[in-house]
Amino acid sequence: MEESNPIRKLVIYFKKNLEKGYTEESLKVALMNQGYSRTMIERAAEQLHQDLARTAPILKDKPIIKHYIIDENDQPITIKKPFWKKVFG
Repeated sequence: MEESNPIRKLVIYFKKNLEKGYTEESLKVALMNQGYSRTMIERAAEQLHQDLARTAPILKDKPIIKHYIIDENDQPITIKKPFWKKVFG
């Protein structure tokens, strides 16, 4: 089932080729070389961004990153505060 809307066709073209690993800029240049107008390509790119934003998952929690210093025996090392930090800070 092929759609008659040319912008929708370009959005589908963008999606297919982005999945293949092409960059958006290289696809825009290729489409301009094929004779598509810059405004039509930009509208299709905006539509693509809107479609991708609708399907993107919403992150609810931020990941917690913890850093550990480990010695040669794979034991975590606790860093002690210097004396002056204990007194003044």
